[in-house]
Amino acid sequence: MEALLARVPAISFHGAGGPAMQAVAGNGLANWVEDAAVMGIWEVLKHYQWFKQRFNEMLAEVEELKPDVLILIDYPGFNLRLAYAVKKRLPNTKIVYYISPQVWAWNKGRIPRMAETLDLMLCIFPFEKEIFESAGLATVFTGHPLVDELEDKREDVSREQDLIGLFPGSREREVSRLFPVMVETARRILSYNPEWKFEAAAASEALAERMRDIVQNAKLPESLITIKTGSSYSLMQRATSGVVASGTATLEAAALGLPYCLVYKISWPTWAIGKLLVKLDYIGLVNILAGEEIVEEFIQGDAEPGRIEQSISRLMNDSGSREALRQKLLTTAAKLGDCGAHQRAASEVVALLE
Repeated sequence: MEALLARVPAISFHGAGGPAMQAVAGNGLANWVEDAAVMGIWEVLKHYQWFKQRFNEMLAEVEELKPDVLILIDYPGFNLRLAYAVKKRLPNTKIVYYISPQVWAWNKGRIPRMAETLDLMLCIFPFEKEIFESAGLATVFTGHPLVDELEDKREDVSREQDLIGLFPGSREREVSRLFPVMVETARRILSYNPEWKFEAAAASEALAERMRDIVQNAKLPESLITIKTGSSYSLMQRATSGVVASGTATLEAAALGLPYCLVYKISWPTWAIGKLLVKLDYIGLVNILAGEEIVEEFIQGDAEPGRIEQSISRLMNDSGSREALRQKLLTTAAKLGDCGAHQRAASEVVALLE
């Protein structure tokens, strides 16, 4: 949005997003990100009426505004339906999808219809370009925005040889499922390596409090796991190894050269349905990008303290394996492209406006 404004100062934004987007757009944009941040099929079904109401409101707003360009960002379950509806009602509105939906993982059958509906796909992984272009959809690989975001987060620090980082995710449900497992892993490791230290990164102060409660409920001294808010980038550069919840943080850790293992747990109904729909060899974005398992993945029942303990102990004790993994992570992260993803994406939208 900021890159678009720099190119077209007269542009105005309307829609829905989060507080950072609202700060740029002003009153034309609704802040609904907290309410809309629902993960998993079962969880979405429980909120169906809420989503249906928001969908109807948003579609009505788009019909009234008749925008030159509709930019849909990620969130495919909602946004693809919105794209199809807008195409029927407003055929002259250009529709751009930014952060391409991962239909290559869970529903390739949607791609032909997307090609008929969308005017432009802006993707952030290099392998996605060929997938969408082969269906006749104009596609540009912009590079990953993460590369830009990490530029000013890099610190000139040395890794602490006895520090293990814990990254349980940015949503309350993730933290509630994953952090108890991480805490139990820490307990086991500290029983035979008391000199090692654990630090956990919390995405907000509310989540930090939730994490402290989990430590207290595990009857562990709070001092055994330091919990800090907003410290994930710093911790990824100071820790020797880490345990990271599946998601964007796995790419961040790779780009910052942190050797880690991945953990992933969702509700069992969602997992059972997902197993039928998702056709991937790996869960982790780094492994998908690399085309091989370079990071160990502990998923659902395998995401248990004993397995994670073994993985982390191996990384901490074997400097050769640790360095080999670090190099593979950096090589894989380099595939995300160079800085300037925001500017490249904005340039493509401006070209449509013109």
